[in-house]
Amino acid sequence: MAAGDTEARRHPGAGRRKGRPGLKGRTVDPTALAEVRAVLGEAPRRADLLIEHLHLLQDQYHHLSARHLAALAEELGIAMAEVYEVATFYAHFDVVKEGAAAPPALTVRVCDSLSCALAGADGLLRDLPASLGPGVRVVRAPCMGRCEAAPAVEVGHRHLAPATLDSVAAAVRDRHIEPEIPAHVGFAAYVADGGYALLRSCLEGARTRDSLIEAMEASGLRGLGGAGFPAGRKWRLVRQEPAPRLMAVNADEGEPGTFKDRYYLEQDPHRMLEGMLVAAWVVEAADVYIYLRDEYPALHRVLGREVAALSAAGLAPETRIHLRRGAGAYICGEESAMLESIEGRRGEPRHKPPFPSQVGLFGRPTLIHNVETLHWVRDLVTRGPEWFTGEGRHGRKGLRSFSVSGRVRSPGVKLAPAGITAQELIDEYCGGMAAGHRFKGYLPGGASGGILPASKADIPLDFGTLEPHGCFIGSAAVVVLSDRDNMRDVALNLMRFFEDESCGQCTPCRVGTAKAVGLMVAPRWDVPLLKELATGMRDASICGLGQAAPNPLLSVMTHFPEDL
Repeated sequence: MAAGDTEARRHPGAGRRKGRPGLKGRTVDPTALAEVRAVLGEAPRRADLLIEHLHLLQDQYHHLSARHLAALAEELGIAMAEVYEVATFYAHFDVVKEGAAAPPALTVRVCDSLSCALAGADGLLRDLPASLGPGVRVVRAPCMGRCEAAPAVEVGHRHLAPATLDSVAAAVRDRHIEPEIPAHVGFAAYVADGGYALLRSCLEGARTRDSLIEAMEASGLRGLGGAGFPAGRKWRLVRQEPAPRLMAVNADEGEPGTFKDRYYLEQDPHRMLEGMLVAAWVVEAADVYIYLRDEYPALHRVLGREVAALSAAGLAPETRIHLRRGAGAYICGEESAMLESIEGRRGEPRHKPPFPSQVGLFGRPTLIHNVETLHWVRDLVTRGPEWFTGEGRHGRKGLRSFSVSGRVRSPGVKLAPAGITAQELIDEYCGGMAAGHRFKGYLPGGASGGILPASKADIPLDFGTLEPHGCFIGSAAVVVLSDRDNMRDVALNLMRFFEDESCGQCTPCRVGTAKAVGLMVAPRWDVPLLKELATGMRDASICGLGQAAPNPLLSVMTHFPEDL
């Protein structure tokens, strides 16, 4: 077998979109080509690694110039248009057109999503440019996954939360721009505490694949990234598909208000990694791709180091682990858009069917899970499904990790029984409302999950309980609002987020979100027209972004007419 054939078998994306001699387009600058080759080093020249290569260039030069994009296209043997459309799709790539000035080397990003807006992000955006002076760019940014410590600011790759004018100015002055590595359970400590015993028992033949699927099904665990599909059934469905099979881990939690995956990875990354490798063993996935959002640069370093440690210990003998870095696109949290991004393209959702379990990454059957779902695999199997199903309230079963932010005394990730009510969550786990605030309403499922009034704080929080009220639990991101918050402003903040994050592929979402913002900034809402627009977006959008974007405004019309 030729070396190229071997590479294609090991890496499913190898050999795709092959170039042809004499590609038409921009003339390549020899100096730029040499610079690109130096930055890429020994990295494979594969088209599915396009986004990874763009990151390397951006990290080196702090922007992407036209000359480097042309040289990268030449090096990968693909069209310049393809490189350009990918580079301009993702928010974290700073593409500079030919002849234009490059941006400052240092960028300060200020989160303006809901929890940070409630905590004063607008004031930071207003005052930081003058405080920091020239040579530093200050830009708005969507949710950074640090809602419990709002407002969040990113200086270079270093996050400050809660951020103040003084703390940001000090970080800029002292050039504290590298990510702060969180204290976490490392490989040795995890193994010493019984870690990877489950995986070893699988690899040594002490357990069967069918027994693990049965345990997952008995637990009733559902996907905790938002969709809630039964995890055990997903394993069974993927395993029924013809080999070869792949696996992808969705660590791109971009829903405003959601930060539980970041919390678990910062505390105990190997628990997720063990669950991932067990799942890969069950479905016999030879390659696993971890897609981590770019807003978590510290975790990128943590995972890189810990994956290397477990691989060196021989715990992934038949599984190759690939760590891929997002580039600032909320839409890539949608599973098929994530697959497109892993393949090196714009993160645009695919039409379904076929579903990823049938035709997924690189056209192969693919098992997809989010971080928290995999975090629970070890305990579910070793402690038994009864341990999990024995938890719950109000007739519900299991545990839920709630990302709680907003107007509460003690925000954060709260591990609580499934079916707990919002009022119970606030009172028992969050220390009550923040001083001087009276409970007015809450988002039960992040930006897209709708808004409910305090009078409906007795609804069990779980899959299927909120839909009759026009809401859903999603990833269990609970944002608590008070009498100091105008729900019209809240809905507008959320719709602006959806407008910015729409991938633009389908008209109902691309145009609908923009039209909705235009109508929502008017002195009085045109309620009939907004409802008609919402119906069109829900019925005709390709994916969940456009379908769920109207939920907040519809909730305000229904539950908070006094704020219109």
